[in-house]
Amino acid sequence: MSVIKARAPGSIMLMGEHAVLFGHRAIACAVDKYIEVELRPRADNLVVIDSVLAQYRSTLEELDSEPALSFVLVAIKSVRACCDSGFELKISAGFSSTVGLGSSAAVSAAVMAVLLRFTGQSAGKREIFQKALAVVHEVQGGRGSGTDLAASVYGGLIGYSIEPRQVQPLPVPNDQLPHLSLHYCGYKMKTPDVLAYVEQRSAESPELFRSIYQLMHQTSVAAEQAILAADFVQLGRLMDIYQGLMEALGVNDATLSGMIWSLRQQTGVQAAKISGSGLGDCVLALGDAQPLTGFEKIEFAISTTGVEFDGN
Repeated sequence: MSVIKARAPGSIMLMGEHAVLFGHRAIACAVDKYIEVELRPRADNLVVIDSVLAQYRSTLEELDSEPALSFVLVAIKSVRACCDSGFELKISAGFSSTVGLGSSAAVSAAVMAVLLRFTGQSAGKREIFQKALAVVHEVQGGRGSGTDLAASVYGGLIGYSIEPRQVQPLPVPNDQLPHLSLHYCGYKMKTPDVLAYVEQRSAESPELFRSIYQLMHQTSVAAEQAILAADFVQLGRLMDIYQGLMEALGVNDATLSGMIWSLRQQTGVQAAKISGSGLGDCVLALGDAQPLTGFEKIEFAISTTGVEFDGN
């Protein structure tokens, strides 16, 4: 068998953070920053991985643990019974794993794509998504909505929910796609730790938090309609509303708040909000944002394609 190549885009959350875990609507998009994976079959049973996160070598039967490659190794274990030989994986990243662009989801999608093709299994987007989601859940102990993974697999702008699980493309003509940018605050708290913090706060006022999640859902649904109508002025208003709800959850902090208000005061910016779980990481700006002094600006465009093989 010849070399198999696949790539998957990174992703960002536009709306739906936290609430999506309770069955509410989320909106995400793929971005034009990619994880590329190349699989080269071997004649023996060795698995060799070349990645910026770690260099790895083990037998297919043993698959020694390596925390830096947990998503990759769980993916390999899930198809190991179908492997006729070992292989080499080369993983190249077009963006840093320290910035909130869904690197774990993109790696899981691209690795699962090449593994399914290597083992002769169906490798359509639905199969890649379902099997990669199982990998994410195993690594994260059942946590994780899969929103970022869905964006990486399917590409473009999507509406997403988990109960029932649904991926809804939100088509927008290329010449009407909104201008978005991320602004990294310089630190981030791990998502499971943020979720545990919100869970603790929620336990003190469960009815109030349920109401917040319901308002988040309504805001996301309205934003979905604004996107379909290419009404990005309305989308901006709804992003600012969602930011207020994120603050109500307790996941804003002084640095993020300062960044948000600095961005909102720029004449070219229509809205700014936390992107991701909060308490660090990135602020998302809608519009033509200028860099903030002391913070990294991450420029990107929406990628209309999701996971794909060898550029096709």
